[in-house]
Amino acid sequence: MYICICNAIRETDLRSAARTCQGDPDAVYAALGKTPQCAQCLDEAAEILIEERFAAETDSLQLA
Repeated sequence: MYICICNAIRETDLRSAARTCQGDPDAVYAALGKTPQCAQCLDEAAEILIEERFAAETDSLQLA
C-alpha cells in the first residue's frame, strides 16, 4: 500500500527505513531521497514509524 502518493513511498519502504533512520517523517523521507509534498501522509507516516521502531525495540529485547 502506498503511504505517500506524491513520492510513491510504500508502507514496506517506510517500515524498512524506520529501522535504519532515526528522526521524524521528514528525516525518513530524506533518507529515501524524497521530500514531503502535500504533507497529507505525514500523520500516518509518523504512526508507522512509531509502530516499527517499537517492534524493533521489542525484537531486540527478546533476543537479549
